[in-house]
Amino acid sequence: MKIAVDENGYYGEFGGAFIPELLHPNIEELKDNYLKISQEEGFQKEFKALLKDYVGRPTPLYYAKKLSEQFGAKIYLKREDLNHTGAHKINNAIGQALLAQRLGKHKIIAETGAGQHGVATATACALLGMECTVFMGEKDIDRQRPNVERMKILGAKVVPATSGSKTLKDATNEAMRYWINHPDDTHYIIGSVVGPHPFPDMVARFQSVISEEIKYQLKEVEGTDSPDYVIACVGGGSNAAGSFYHYLDDESVKLVNVEASGLGLDSGKTAATTDKGSSGILHGFKTLLMQDGDGQVTEPYSISAGLDYPGIGPLHAHLFASKRAIFRYVTDQEAMDAGVNLSKQEGIIPAIETAHAFAALDQMDFKQDDIVVMNLSGRGDKDLQTYIDFGNY
Repeated sequence: MKIAVDENGYYGEFGGAFIPELLHPNIEELKDNYLKISQEEGFQKEFKALLKDYVGRPTPLYYAKKLSEQFGAKIYLKREDLNHTGAHKINNAIGQALLAQRLGKHKIIAETGAGQHGVATATACALLGMECTVFMGEKDIDRQRPNVERMKILGAKVVPATSGSKTLKDATNEAMRYWINHPDDTHYIIGSVVGPHPFPDMVARFQSVISEEIKYQLKEVEGTDSPDYVIACVGGGSNAAGSFYHYLDDESVKLVNVEASGLGLDSGKTAATTDKGSSGILHGFKTLLMQDGDGQVTEPYSISAGLDYPGIGPLHAHLFASKRAIFRYVTDQEAMDAGVNLSKQEGIIPAIETAHAFAALDQMDFKQDDIVVMNLSGRGDKDLQTYIDFGNY
């Protein structure tokens, strides 16, 4: 099974570019140049130097002894939470900002839910001297206040999205609208493997540094570069795409995507796209999304601001449809319990998004010698108030 994007931006039946005519020049410019520019020796040298000296890569692959004993497998944590800004998002933000510079764009816009992509983009823009505007749902601004202030300190303008559910979907809508009206000098740094082609492929490539490192780090400690399982949470799915990337065609490695089921799959308050979704078009690409009988997008729900997206990246929709990946669904309660468990077992407080991946360990049936890599995609500083309010520790 060869899993890769085709020339039209499709993974199987999902992907493509369904965009207004006004955006065609921008998308075509990106499509024509992103591979050529990002593979240039000068680009790679600058990108890798920043990942090493500024972001702090490579991130450790940590053997979680207590967690391994608890779940009966060899569990390793890929510590993306130790990146500068506290999550995997900075890998893509710096990559796209460097690309934008080479395309002559000096203004950057972004959307954000949990705030980690917004912070990463604001950080990259401060570093490279670019103007930054971040669109964020009004609801997410309230529940992710520390990240909002971080963006402002870094010099970014934060614009609230006040329509719809006032969350990530609506922030993305506002960012798309802005880009349509400012096509010449502005680049839109999409934070996940979503949006019109080439964004899903471009973001996955910038995040593929995660699985690239896992391969050689695992080889050093286990004598093999292929684990039995790679597990990651997925909203749009950039951290999952990055940790799966170099294993997509290695069917000996089981890929596990963990979605947020909110208050339960049948509660009407969920973000479990692959369980509740159907094929449709959202934000410029074809995917599985949550919609009613008339094709109107239905509002997702999750306690985590980064997972309540009504769709899923086209790569992940294809992994689901082709049965290449295993999908698991985790409730708010299960995620919060898992976050507290990781904190007490290993001394690591995870982002609530990340905690969903750890909650799926309860649903797995491991053998004693199974090697399991968990992508610990973000740290929980931003979520302390939610942990406090939930009060389950």
